[in-house]
Amino acid sequence: MSLIKIHPSDNVAVDLNTGHKLALCDIPAGSRVIKYGFPIGAATSDIREGESVHTHNLKTALALHEDYVYTPEKSKIIPTEPITVNAYIREDGDIGIRNDIWIIPTVGCVNGIAKRLAEMTGALAFSHPYGCSQLGGDHLTTQKILRGLVRHPNAGGVLVLGLGCENNNITEFKKLLGEVNPQRVKFLNVQDSEEELSEGIKLIDRLRAYADGFLRQPVPVSKLRVGLKCGGSDGFSGITANPLIGRFSDRLISMGGTTVLSEVPEMFGAETILMNRCENKEVFTKTVSLINNFKDYFTSHGQEIYENPSPGNKAGGITTLEEKSLGCTQKGGCAPVTDVLDYGDRASRSGLNLLNGPGNDIVAVTNLTACGCHLILFSTGRGTPLGAPVPTVKVSSNSQLYCRKRSWIDFDAGKILDGENLDDSFFDFVIGVANGAETRNEQYGYREIAIFKDGVTL
Repeated sequence: MSLIKIHPSDNVAVDLNTGHKLALCDIPAGSRVIKYGFPIGAATSDIREGESVHTHNLKTALALHEDYVYTPEKSKIIPTEPITVNAYIREDGDIGIRNDIWIIPTVGCVNGIAKRLAEMTGALAFSHPYGCSQLGGDHLTTQKILRGLVRHPNAGGVLVLGLGCENNNITEFKKLLGEVNPQRVKFLNVQDSEEELSEGIKLIDRLRAYADGFLRQPVPVSKLRVGLKCGGSDGFSGITANPLIGRFSDRLISMGGTTVLSEVPEMFGAETILMNRCENKEVFTKTVSLINNFKDYFTSHGQEIYENPSPGNKAGGITTLEEKSLGCTQKGGCAPVTDVLDYGDRASRSGLNLLNGPGNDIVAVTNLTACGCHLILFSTGRGTPLGAPVPTVKVSSNSQLYCRKRSWIDFDAGKILDGENLDDSFFDFVIGVANGAETRNEQYGYREIAIFKDGVTL
């Protein structure tokens, strides 16, 4: 049996055949189980050396609220000269790595029309069920996410498609959207149109003509914003794919670039690692609020904060939320945390940003897109076809998944288990995507959005 011990202080190792944990020594009941150099829970019974460690003898040790102390760590990132990528330079100086035409409905009632227009024109439509019958924060979150999509620089042109009677009607949405370039963003209110399909086609044709005026040009990679996400994790995710993504993040940040880490509930148990990397006390305080507010969200609905991992995670060898979080946060590398973002905020500070939002895959990739990420690095051990509106690079934690699901997976990080160093090849692969190489989700049309909801539907 082949085992890997991740950190010198660990008292469990991972079976390279299954991803599950085995005890490296006797662990008395009530004692801490250590993986990644940190506690992942407490033993519920005496565990003998060599015995399996999982849900039958390990439980979470998470607490609802903790007293956090800022203990800053010195940055390990050494600045390096940025390379260039070939991108579309927008009129505001931002860049896009794609030049698509997007259709953004203000309300779910026009999803069918958006889909028809997409089929007839080749534009990309992003449907959702919201934009009406929402109150307060829910309604505002919907508007902010849609604003982020309309303003996303990967879209060379955008058709905002409204119905007319919804809460988020075009007139109201424009108040939050702000001023836009009328050549790049067109609006169509279908209740006011006699022939909405023909009119929509005309508007999309004008948008395409405008977008065609942009050509790829060399720009510093420091302008690139990359989202970091995992889904369907297994026992190898924290050993292969997530650390690989973390090293990419550090490398991009060393060149002045920006990465964004979301999935707040999957920081629980590993949050102090991120807090101590905050570049100043202000960012630390915002991170504490980010964590505690999401814990309060759980308890306000009568739910335990540790009701995670998923059944698929457990089948893949992950037992507790601490274990999942310690693997998940490795996607953030070791760079300083430079900012904390709320729903609909645009990432504006280089370095590692933390983004408010749940771990749910489709909601998380939508949040990352709306905050301006040009592409998303998505690690997975179980596999998923899900894709965001932006290129979504699927990174498998094990080679079996890569070989079995080639239509889903872009890059095989499982080779790390065989001792291969993939840092350079992965970095080059992602830069290739930024330069225009299509990801699997683009090739197969797997592009979706979902918006976070936490309130009343009328």
